[in-house]
Amino acid sequence: MSAEIDYRKLGLKCGLEIHQQLDSKEKLFCHCPTVLRDTSESNIEFFRYLCATESEMGEKDRAAVEQLKVNRRYVYKGYDTTCLVEYDEEPPSELNSEALEIGLTVAKLLEMQPVDQLHVMRKIVVDGSNTSGFQRTAFLANAGVVPTSELNVGVDVLCLEEEASQKLEDAGDTIIYSLDRLGIPLVEIGTAPDIISPSHARETAEMIGMLLRSTGRVKRGLGTIRQDVNISIAEGARVEIKGVQALDMIETIVEREVERQVNLLEIRKELLSRNASVVDEIFDVTDIFKDTESKVIKKSIKKGKVYAVLLRGFDGLIGREVQPGRRLGTEFSDRAKTSGVGGIFHTDELPKYGITQEEVDALRDAVGAMEGGAVALVADRKERAYGAMESVLIRAQEALEFVPEETRRALPDGNSAYMRPLPGASRMYPETDVPAIDISRDYYDSIVLPELLTEKCGRFVQEYDLNEELAEKIVYSQYLPLFEELMDKFSSDNTVTPTLISRTLTGMIPELRRNGVETDRLTDSHFLSVFGAVAEGKAAKEGIGDLLREFAKNPGEKLEDALDSLGFTGVDVSQIEEFAEKIVVERADFVLEKGHGAVGPLMGIVMGQFRGKADGKLVSEVLKKKIETFLNSK
Repeated sequence: MSAEIDYRKLGLKCGLEIHQQLDSKEKLFCHCPTVLRDTSESNIEFFRYLCATESEMGEKDRAAVEQLKVNRRYVYKGYDTTCLVEYDEEPPSELNSEALEIGLTVAKLLEMQPVDQLHVMRKIVVDGSNTSGFQRTAFLANAGVVPTSELNVGVDVLCLEEEASQKLEDAGDTIIYSLDRLGIPLVEIGTAPDIISPSHARETAEMIGMLLRSTGRVKRGLGTIRQDVNISIAEGARVEIKGVQALDMIETIVEREVERQVNLLEIRKELLSRNASVVDEIFDVTDIFKDTESKVIKKSIKKGKVYAVLLRGFDGLIGREVQPGRRLGTEFSDRAKTSGVGGIFHTDELPKYGITQEEVDALRDAVGAMEGGAVALVADRKERAYGAMESVLIRAQEALEFVPEETRRALPDGNSAYMRPLPGASRMYPETDVPAIDISRDYYDSIVLPELLTEKCGRFVQEYDLNEELAEKIVYSQYLPLFEELMDKFSSDNTVTPTLISRTLTGMIPELRRNGVETDRLTDSHFLSVFGAVAEGKAAKEGIGDLLREFAKNPGEKLEDALDSLGFTGVDVSQIEEFAEKIVVERADFVLEKGHGAVGPLMGIVMGQFRGKADGKLVSEVLKKKIETFLNSK
């Protein structure tokens, strides 16, 4: 859509749900550590089939019911760091007090009002990500605010809840999960629908992310924070888009969802002008394709059926684009996939995929498709295919009536795909195994707020004389705690400067990683050893990269051994003087021609001899003196 679109005129309403893992030592309802394991270390495996339970009013959640349309088998991998609570074989322990304190710190940063008493609830989730079929969550605070340049965005909800299992593999009928992530504490922050544009959505998310990281007690890295975006326009519907991993995708997600809803409304208008309708009948058209050359259909009818539905007035509109590269037919296909099929065909894209024009004509005749009519079809096992066509009929009828409310998953390109209907109130019920926790005003008031990252950035500029770009890089990097530890240790050292440390952490490490060095094997103690060696004169700052590369290769190696293996045994100034003088004499004609301009070119030669062994500044001073002496003698 055009960048000039008036989102206010469209009636955009947008809110965020931020899910951030907390860096506590133990999980939320047991004493297991919050560390992720390599799946090769799994020492237990079991499987479950899950079903949706009824609420206290005897109702089943509509999202849970749809998830059960495919009877999937869920396989779980456990470890020696997981316990019976994760396996749902033992009641949960009391809620983790450390996680509660972090949650209340976040609440205070957002100027929220905490509850007087914390009650844990069960939220039905039957996608297999929880062995119990529900997620434990506790409403912690409300009535907060996120300040932004546009306007203040309200924060309606702060919950403390347990993380879900990590999906390892989706094989259709079977999904494999890892239990090491299940139960890690996280906070869920839900804003009011006060966001007024895509850029405002990103700014709001960035501000919340900054506040969370300012605590210094949240996990970092891919998958530790997820953004869900709630979006609607005036004539559209509220849609929740889940799993936005990167902040820089939020703007695109909002833009694309607004585009989708605008296009769906335009399609609806066109359908109504055509007096379109959905024929409530599913046709068995298997015989038409008994001799087909379509590999997909040929394979499917060996054990199943081909079913079709008639959509009067839909011709040309099923293939109409609603998002870049995604069409109304894609929306139909997404719904069909909830029954376990791989997708559907429709006449706006046929003949294709081995389906001939003759088969298309026969198909249209069989279902009575007149001019302007369209046909959608699917081939799979009988139950799956029939269920898929039922879903297509529902989605086609919705296309005539409204933009459906639904939960969608974020795609890497900024588009989204259907997941399930929006959940209702029937999915929540009390957790009876966890006692309520009183939260006193005195306790809440006693929580000390951390220094904000924005404030820390300004302090680093003033205190450490870093430029703003470098200060911002280190403050928002995963190395901030290490930087502060190194500064505490080397604050009085003139060799190990703040600029050297920050450039090493934010510049050199990514470069080493790009060059294939396994920098994840480097620990804080390695950096302390390397900078300690520079401070003590055992290595020059030019040798930092070589030392880090050596430690990444041999993490258990001692500093002295690393220095020896690299030849960083230190050099005497006389050795540098002797070598520099030799180079000047050997290149006498060049020095006479360039004069003092010869320092730069010859510096590379001398540093090649002493790199890592001697400081570059010292080498430069020695070389300048030798060239000066030589020139004066001529």
